[in-house]
Amino acid sequence: MVGVSVAERKFMHELVSLLDTIVSVRTTDGRTITGRLVGFDPDTLSICLWDARVEGTETTIPKLFLNGSAIMELWSMEKPFDLKGLRDRIARVYGYEHVKLLEDERVIIVAGRVKVTKDGVEGSGPIAERVRRIYEEFVKEKKAKEAGKR
Repeated sequence: MVGVSVAERKFMHELVSLLDTIVSVRTTDGRTITGRLVGFDPDTLSICLWDARVEGTETTIPKLFLNGSAIMELWSMEKPFDLKGLRDRIARVYGYEHVKLLEDERVIIVAGRVKVTKDGVEGSGPIAERVRRIYEEFVKEKKAKEAGKR
């Protein structure tokens, strides 16, 4: 990203981190729309929501595209998964040289062959099994911490 400021890069990173999560949007005409953010245009900040619901109606819209100029606010309805924290936990066992976080893709690659996302671990063999245990422990701790805050 040549010519892009640190602030712009961080802003885009935060928006990317919301992909595949439930968000709500307040539009310029006052509507609040909730759905799964599946894509956005970085130039116009137009977005695509799946299974969108307009507050106050019973209608679900399978795919809704909103022009960025119609969006006043966008907020997350779920806490983002802490991939960096999980990467750090895995790296304590395997070393950072063997654990790569691909932030734009929201994936961790361990030893070049085990894939980890917020949904779980893909791969087989001893490394995958060990990473799966680390992942499960990490998720369990996060859930316990969240339950303790309520």
